[in-house]
Amino acid sequence: MRTQSPDTPAEVEAIWLEGLRRMTPEQRFFTAMDLSSTARQIALAGIRARHGSGLPERELLLRYASLFLDRDTMIRAFAWDPVERGL
Repeated sequence: MRTQSPDTPAEVEAIWLEGLRRMTPEQRFFTAMDLSSTARQIALAGIRARHGSGLPERELLLRYASLFLDRDTMIRAFAWDPVERGL
């Protein structure tokens, strides 16, 4: 078996996968939600680190959205150009 990540030993990944298999669907759902929340917090922290902690909330959220939406969508939906404003 090839691991999902080249820096993870196969034995460690096997333990991790077995842990996932033992989880109930509800546990897997909440684990995924926690991971998603953590990823969002990390992304927002990165934006704050690059642009200052005093960034207005709207701009913070626009910069966050620009991580997932293409430039044209950002301009059409929010009248906000991430290239002009700088990521």
